[in-house]
Amino acid sequence: MQHRHHESRPELRAIAIANPATRTTPGHLLILTGLVALALLLASLAPHANAFGLFGGPKEVKAKAGAVTLPLSEVSDGKAHFYTFKTGGKDVQFFVIKSKDGQIRTALNACDVCFREKKGYTQDGDYLICNNCGQRFHSNKVMEVKGGCNPSPLARTLDAKNVTISEASLKAGVSYF
Repeated sequence: MQHRHHESRPELRAIAIANPATRTTPGHLLILTGLVALALLLASLAPHANAFGLFGGPKEVKAKAGAVTLPLSEVSDGKAHFYTFKTGGKDVQFFVIKSKDGQIRTALNACDVCFREKKGYTQDGDYLICNNCGQRFHSNKVMEVKGGCNPSPLARTLDAKNVTISEASLKAGVSYF
């Protein structure tokens, strides 16, 4: 049986322990490369990661006085903001977006066709993309075009500072989830 010389000499063994580079093998590099690749893969899934619970998810909101009220300042940046409202043991997911035409638009994070898959939408610039079938919808059309794979519209009211969605409207969308 062949031994490395430093294994029998304590001073060399201490140097080997202190210097992990002498202990790196091709197997270690393969494992490290695999972990880096896995981390990159998970990061690339970030837009879809809500389904896996990896990178957070929709912000949970609660109704007060029969409605969910969100400050316009929170949703006026042109990005889709995703929320969840718990009712009857289910999470009703929805989003709010200020579209390119300046309108505040609200919809369930589901459509009439793909809702059973529970994948919702991802934003790509001015478009919302169905995470199940890949259909693209311009944000200007949210609440305007209904049915099919379009985001299911969600009634809302606006005032100078807030967008308000009734608890009844959210509860009516529970069948999508």
